[in-house]
Amino acid sequence: MIVPDTKDWTWVLTTACPECGFDAGGCPSAEVARLVRENARVWQGFLHDGAIGPGRPDDSTWSPLEYACHVRDVYRRFRTRIERMLTEDDPPFENWNQDATATADRYEEQVPQVVIGELTDAAQAMASLLDQVSGPAWQRPGRRSDGASFRVATIASYMVHDPIHHAWDVAKQNP
Repeated sequence: MIVPDTKDWTWVLTTACPECGFDAGGCPSAEVARLVRENARVWQGFLHDGAIGPGRPDDSTWSPLEYACHVRDVYRRFRTRIERMLTEDDPPFENWNQDATATADRYEEQVPQVVIGELTDAAQAMASLLDQVSGPAWQRPGRRSDGASFRVATIASYMVHDPIHHAWDVAKQNP
């Protein structure tokens, strides 16, 4: 298995993920909203099955609860980024240290039912926003603090890989 250089974000849009198999680059922009809604249902299923809880399997792997909190925050943060891209000219995005957020927001201490409710709401808001994007709006730019430049279409495809991948992570922890 060839593992991509994770410091180079472009692999997400050019290569199917060697772990979860999702091909963000082959995903049409118009499909992302559907995938977001589908992903929220997967997380609801994990909650129903009792798979969302604290407790890391090892020191370097998040717990299912931490993954759920992170996915909720991905939907929130990227919705804000896409909203800015649709209303501002080439907005810059601040860096997001995901591990620092997990610690600061005490992901491991959050209530699974609340988190999945918030994740579902955030996914619905993201999907509704994407449903409204059409034509040239998909090409509006934005950029990260590290200089990575995105279009609405590429940031949407880049974003949806994360929740899909983390659902795969949780499924792997709960066979």
